[in-house]
Amino acid sequence: MSQAFLLKDFDGFDREVWPQVEFVTLTQYDVTYSSPFIFAPEELADILGEIVSAAGKRQLRIAETEKYAHVTYFFNGGIEKPFPGEDRKLIPSPKVATYDLKPEMSASEVTEELLGGMANYDLIILNFANPDMVGHTGVVEAGIKAVETVDKCMARIIPKLLELDGKAIVTADHGNCEQMRNADGSPNTAHTTNLVHFTYVANDAARFRCEDGILADVAPTLLFLLGLPQPKAMTGHNLLVPISQRTEGN
Repeated sequence: MSQAFLLKDFDGFDREVWPQVEFVTLTQYDVTYSSPFIFAPEELADILGEIVSAAGKRQLRIAETEKYAHVTYFFNGGIEKPFPGEDRKLIPSPKVATYDLKPEMSASEVTEELLGGMANYDLIILNFANPDMVGHTGVVEAGIKAVETVDKCMARIIPKLLELDGKAIVTADHGNCEQMRNADGSPNTAHTTNLVHFTYVANDAARFRCEDGILADVAPTLLFLLGLPQPKAMTGHNLLVPISQRTEGN
């Protein structure tokens, strides 16, 4: 809609007339737009990708189309350009009207790409789109298939990761497909406010317990696993707590 008002060469649909109005947006939609905005974008410093890059480590961001921006632009605090040492892999999402028609989406293709280069990176940010995108359809059977698909992909990824002595955090930023029916039986197509899992998977996983936390705690936890110091700008904390060794006789 903003493009229809702002762009001279807009071709999204037949505009017929181009109204000359004072167009103001709540936030800055695009740096190339000349329109004024009310709230300037917040400039974030010392974000995870930046810290990892500054340490000279390599990182991979991988997802299919529907979640690609989430592991790149959004994850980097609104920065389009990759950090030095940051590679990006975009796997096309299937061309279907709604994802209940193909709940597998491109998870298998994402997995294949990941397995081929897993050993080359210190940090990998992976997002499987299925549980969210299929959950939005409200079709329970498709939601089940979506979760089963991701389970099968994880069953391929985790053994390879452990073979490399890697470590994984499996989590989400919101719920969706775990509640696809409302109390009255109607489809629930929205995100939920349910708590999500935060699971640590590694060869040394038995040495730690996971505390409850918030999204702000994910980056500090990853820095802990990478052996990198947490910057003051990060207000969260590491969620992995060592389990004390049992004393002899207990």
